[in-house]
Amino acid sequence: MKTYEPAFKVNDRVRIVNLIALESFRRTWKHHDPLQSEQLNHADEEATISRVGIYHGGDIIYQLAEVPGVWHEDCLSRVELTHEPRR
Repeated sequence: MKTYEPAFKVNDRVRIVNLIALESFRRTWKHHDPLQSEQLNHADEEATISRVGIYHGGDIIYQLAEVPGVWHEDCLSRVELTHEPRR
């Protein structure tokens, strides 16, 4: 991914990664906006992107409509919409 190109945009549906991945990110991330312990409670939840921010240098952060905190791109994945066949 190129610098300053967010993977998600406002109103996209995303899933927060699982607890193991969140804990790993929290342990290794040493820069701005570290994950707060309360954010771990939201592992595997779906939410809607409400705001996108970009730090100088390219780190992209998000706010979610349904979940508090600042979220890093590495902590989110796209929710794939599935369409059930019509009968």
